[in-house]
Amino acid sequence: MTKAAVFYGFVMAIILAILGCYLFLLWFTDYTFLAGLQIIKSQGNLGKIVALGSILDLLAFGILLQLKQEMMARGVVLAVICITILTLFL
Repeated sequence: MTKAAVFYGFVMAIILAILGCYLFLLWFTDYTFLAGLQIIKSQGNLGKIVALGSILDLLAFGILLQLKQEMMARGVVLAVICITILTLFL
């Protein structure tokens, strides 16, 4: 089950990062989600928004460690690394 747990952690972190970006754009801008992403990408600030969205991943990582779900926490770390690499090339 270790590969499945890593996969679940990875998927959970990707969903939380998207949710974090969505919540940031909803609360702090006047744009809709897709229009906000396009505008922010054209301004060159997409990496900052993704980094702010990944704060929820940090919370998930801490909670998973408290619950002794180390393999799922590894999936969260893997997702954050993939999000970081993806953000570098966008």
